[in-house]
Amino acid sequence: MAGTVRILIDDRSIEVPAGMLVVDAAKQAGIDIPVFCYHPKLEPAGMCRMCLVEVGTIQVDPNTRQPLRDEEGRPVVRWMPRLQTACTTRVAEGMVVRTNTLQVREAQRAVLEFLLTSHPLDCPICDKGGECPLQNLTMRYGPAESRFDYWDKMHQEKRVPLGDLIILDRERCILCGRCIRFQEEIADDPVLGFSDRGRGMEIITFSDPPFASYFSGNTTDICPVGALTTTDFRFRARPWEMTPIPSICPHCPVGCNITLDIRPSARKGGWDILRVMPRQHEEVNEIWICDKGRFVHHFATAEDRLRQPLIRRDGELVPVSWEEALDRVAEAMRQAGSRAAGIIGDRLPNEDLYLFRKLFEEALGSPWVTMDPPVFGGEWVARYGVGVGTDFGRMGPGSLIVVMAGDLEEEAPVWFLRVRGAVRRGARLIVAGGKPQKAERYADPILRYRFGTEVLVLVGVLQVLLEENRVAPEALPRLEGLEALRKAVADYPLDEISDRTGVPVEPLKAFARAIAEAREVVFIFGREGVMDGEAFAGMAANVLALTGHVGRPNNGLLPLWPHANTQGALDFIGVRPLPEEVPALYVVGADPVGDGRVMPRTGFLVVQDLFLTETARMADVVLPAQSWAERDGTFTSGDRRVQRFYKAIPAVGEARGDWEIFVALALRLGQRWRYLSPEAVMDEIARTIPRYAGMDYGALAWTRPQWPPVGTARDLYFGGTARPNTAGLGRAWASEAEDPEARWPLFWKALEVPSEEVMLAVPTRRLYHEGTLIARTPHLRSWVVPWMARMHPETARRLQLEAGRMAIIQANSRMLRLPVEVDPAVPPQVILLPASLAPRAGAVQALPVEFRVEVGDGALPR
Repeated sequence: MAGTVRILIDDRSIEVPAGMLVVDAAKQAGIDIPVFCYHPKLEPAGMCRMCLVEVGTIQVDPNTRQPLRDEEGRPVVRWMPRLQTACTTRVAEGMVVRTNTLQVREAQRAVLEFLLTSHPLDCPICDKGGECPLQNLTMRYGPAESRFDYWDKMHQEKRVPLGDLIILDRERCILCGRCIRFQEEIADDPVLGFSDRGRGMEIITFSDPPFASYFSGNTTDICPVGALTTTDFRFRARPWEMTPIPSICPHCPVGCNITLDIRPSARKGGWDILRVMPRQHEEVNEIWICDKGRFVHHFATAEDRLRQPLIRRDGELVPVSWEEALDRVAEAMRQAGSRAAGIIGDRLPNEDLYLFRKLFEEALGSPWVTMDPPVFGGEWVARYGVGVGTDFGRMGPGSLIVVMAGDLEEEAPVWFLRVRGAVRRGARLIVAGGKPQKAERYADPILRYRFGTEVLVLVGVLQVLLEENRVAPEALPRLEGLEALRKAVADYPLDEISDRTGVPVEPLKAFARAIAEAREVVFIFGREGVMDGEAFAGMAANVLALTGHVGRPNNGLLPLWPHANTQGALDFIGVRPLPEEVPALYVVGADPVGDGRVMPRTGFLVVQDLFLTETARMADVVLPAQSWAERDGTFTSGDRRVQRFYKAIPAVGEARGDWEIFVALALRLGQRWRYLSPEAVMDEIARTIPRYAGMDYGALAWTRPQWPPVGTARDLYFGGTARPNTAGLGRAWASEAEDPEARWPLFWKALEVPSEEVMLAVPTRRLYHEGTLIARTPHLRSWVVPWMARMHPETARRLQLEAGRMAIIQANSRMLRLPVEVDPAVPPQVILLPASLAPRAGAVQALPVEFRVEVGDGALPR
């Protein structure tokens, strides 16, 4: 086999990839070499010495090139004089390894005896008890008793906050450095380090605020002892007391696989989600999750959840029975008929989205349904989205990743980790945007354009590709509209594009050539500052189609959608304008009023949600829905992977699943629906929706072995406490370009570009932006980013606005009263607003308390 070597481990001959570490080769062969400092996702350090093994090479006769053999016919081995660390030694042809000799066992016992000299014997109260590598390895390899004098024990602090989320017990720490290396190598947040030396060495945090990282919780998973614990789980339960339920993170488009550890609640009855753990999926999130996915789950069991239906009487919302509420809603919808309208959020599972549309189409004969929030680019993702099998983990030399109009770490944190990993393996990264972001640390080139000119930047890229004849030969027979695009692009001279966008000509050319020359390209696009979303997505699609980077794995568009099931909402609902006035409006899992979006005027409003939102406060009927943790369902991630999650806890109060409410209403409206579970709904989807063909719950539950092994009792020391995936890896639906017979249409439309003098309101997303769900997580309270209007000091000076003072900002016809934050990183002539308050970029007016500043729209058609 090419690229492999044959070695001998404990008298077993195995073939492994050349250059693999001995510890990994042994693990793949089912042979355990104990480790503490080593982790298969981190660079080897060789610190703890727990993995010492005997290493030798088979002697070869220089004349015959055959192995020398002893009198008994066994190969003669030349052993190294000292034991070697298996975590830093790489395999070579003819290598011989012994992992279970007397010399090795004595070394293992000595290492464990030394580690235990000052380690507290508090296993009965330690959060890691029951899933502790030190505990397990001591039982397997450690001494029966210690020779160390108890009075020489090193005492250290037992509870040291590294931040609001992570607690360090310095007595338990064995100084393996896994946490430090994770923060440096994987997260690129080097905020932890060693302080002091000898027995006084300890872990400290360098950042202010402490442990400033979106990924801090992962350090508790890979910590081989109970030194690092999370503040929300500390001392709450033992591992064997909890039931692990497979789930999917509900917050962003990555679709991270997680496990909800649940237990009956002793304080309030019912069940609690005690902690969220990563569940291994090497193509999605590997074994990592961000801290938002780990900690923002408390909303599912929040005390202020809606628990029973409400009806407005005498101007007040009062509790009623489900029968009365459903009868009232059904009657109002029946009267509205085909004029009824619906708005549904993109956090809901696919099963609910499918039935919501079916309810309006079949029971009411109404086409007026739309998703919230509105997004752009769905048709281009369906046509040129990343190919099935796309995996950042397989990208390296020859690969190119483009991030444009989005902040990767803020909007899809685990994609940020995986893109950084691809860059470390040799992939190239280009970041294009209107303001700085962390991903620029690894980018070459960086294109900083004026907000609102992102389409012109891509027109410049297209012009370079066409002028330099860099259209992929294999793409030419499939392209439609190439000549029309060529003529349209020619009207935009590159020098003028450079002047309007602020991007020099040479970086524009470098951008285009990098895409054309790359073996594979993933183009990640967001919404930050985008003025014309369809044009932006269409131009990005053009760039990929011209260069042939569509229709195969690791090539195509990858959208930074706002939520966990935005793609599913596009698949089943889509974006369409609603009438300005409707007789009845049904809003599900969305808060248009609170988010500042225009909602049709209506005579009857029904809202179905988890909480009494701003929209719900205006409703005639409010229906309590279940959270994702209280039911089964599926989400479709940004790379179009359909994944299922499982019911973890009973519903709070009388809350019902959204699908269940739709079925009850359909029956009242004369439909003969017979869906008894979300699984039955998904069965119908798998039969009737081409994109989801065959994706029933059974098909989505398929699994396969993954590397590294994690989570089982025998593998805790190796991969950490991330959970193995036994509940399903999901399936992705294919983009249209993956059909070998499909044509590749190109896009063009007349462009509108804002003048440089226009003041722009730019919606931005921050991971911890203030919101309904995150507000129920007290542990993140100090991290929540409040709603503010951020601007450059010069912009504030021109508008006579002062930092910390309240200002009135008019954006998209909505008046916002927000405090001003001055930030030199914000471009001039731009005001950054929370995405939920300003759902699209546009001209802005700023109004200080004393006076008003008027700014025209300044749009210049071409």
